[in-house]
Amino acid sequence: MIDLRESLGVAGDTLRTHKVRSALTVLGIVIGVTSVISVAAIITGLNQYIQDKVNQFGPNTYFISRIPPATSGRMPEKIRLRKYIDPEDAGRLRDSCPAIKSVTMFGTRAGFLGNSNTIRYEGQLVENGIVRGVEPEYADVVPMFSVEFGRFISKYDNEHSRHVVVLGADVADSLFPSIDPIGHVIRLNGRNFEVIGVFARSPGLFGGPGVDQFAIIPFTVFHKEYPEARELAVGFILRDDLAKESGLDQVVEAMRRIRKVHGRDENDFEVIASDFLSTLWNQLTGALVILTGVISSVGLLVGGIGVMNIMLISVTERTSEIGVRKAMGARKKDIRIQFLMEATMLTLAGGAIGIAIGGLVAFLVRTFLPSIPASLSPLWITLGVGMSVAVGVFFGYYPANRAANLDPIVCLRYE
Repeated sequence: MIDLRESLGVAGDTLRTHKVRSALTVLGIVIGVTSVISVAAIITGLNQYIQDKVNQFGPNTYFISRIPPATSGRMPEKIRLRKYIDPEDAGRLRDSCPAIKSVTMFGTRAGFLGNSNTIRYEGQLVENGIVRGVEPEYADVVPMFSVEFGRFISKYDNEHSRHVVVLGADVADSLFPSIDPIGHVIRLNGRNFEVIGVFARSPGLFGGPGVDQFAIIPFTVFHKEYPEARELAVGFILRDDLAKESGLDQVVEAMRRIRKVHGRDENDFEVIASDFLSTLWNQLTGALVILTGVISSVGLLVGGIGVMNIMLISVTERTSEIGVRKAMGARKKDIRIQFLMEATMLTLAGGAIGIAIGGLVAFLVRTFLPSIPASLSPLWITLGVGMSVAVGVFFGYYPANRAANLDPIVCLRYE
C-alpha cells in the first residue's frame, strides 16, 4: 500500500507539472465519454416519456385492424386485398368472446389518411383536426381520452345518431377562446354538432397529433356521414382474471370465425398491443445506441492513442529518473505500476470531465424539455468510469512495460 500510494503521488505530480499536455491528451477521452453519457441520459428520459404515453394510452389496450401499424411504402398484395373491418365486428366479438371485458368500434378521418376536416364556430376556424367516430365503451378501452368538462358520448347518443361532439383542448381553445364551449353548436365539415364535452389536455408524441386535436362523435353518425372512411378498427381490453396470452388466443379465434378465415389460412387482420409504440421506439434507440457506441469508440481510440503517445514521450524524458529509481532498489513492477497509474489517472480525469459534461447536458434537456426526464443512471456512470480506466490500462501498459524493462546502466548514462 505504501508503494502504491507513492506511485500514485509521483504520477499526480507528473500530471500537474504538464497541465496543458495532460489536458490535450485526455480530450479524446472526454469526447468519447461525454457522447456515451449524454446519449444514454437522453435515451433514458425518452424511454420514460414513451412509457408514460403508453400508460396513458392504456397499457392493457389492444386493437384489431386490417393492416399492420406504422406501415410505410407499398403494402404486399395479400394485405391490400384483405376485406375491411365490418362495422358490426365489435358487437359480434362482444357476443362471441367471453375473454373480452370491453370492446368498441371506431373510425378515423384525418389528413394523414387522405381526408381534410374543418371545424367552425362563428368566425373561428380549425383545420386539419382529427375526427373520430366511437362507441360509448371507447372511453373505457382508451383511458387517455378523459373528459375534463361535460361528458362523453353516451349509449343514447350512439343509438339515436345524435349530432353531438366532444372536443380536444386545443380545438376547444381555438373555437371558444373566452367562453364555455359546452352547449354551443359548431359546424363540423358543414354539419351542425352540439358540444357536450372537452377532453383533458393531452399533447401528442413529440409534438405530433394527440387528444388535443381530436373531435369525437358517435360512431353511428360517423359511419353515416363518412361512408368512404372504410379503415375501421376494433379496440378491446381483456378480463382481469385471464392471462394475456390465453385471452388474446381466444380473441384471435373468435375473430377468425367472425371473418370466416378457414383452416390453416393466415389471419386477415392484425392484433396490435398498445405498447407497439414503445417496441418500435426501442428498435430505433437500439440503432442509436450502436451509432453512439461507434462514435464514442472512435473518441476513446483517439484518446487512447494520445495517452500511449504521451506516455512514451514521458518514458523518454524520464529515462534518467527511471535509472536512479532502479539503482535505489525499485523493481520492474514498481516502475510499471508508476506509469500505469499515470496513464490511468489521465484517462480517469477525462472520464470524470466527460461524465460531468454529460450530466450538464441531461440537466439542460430536463430544464428546457420538461417532458423528457433525462437523467444519469448509476449504471452509465459506472460504465463511464470503467471505460476510462480500461483505456488507461490498455493503452498505458506498453509504455509502462517499456519503462520497466529499461536497463538501469543505460538509463543512468542517458542524456
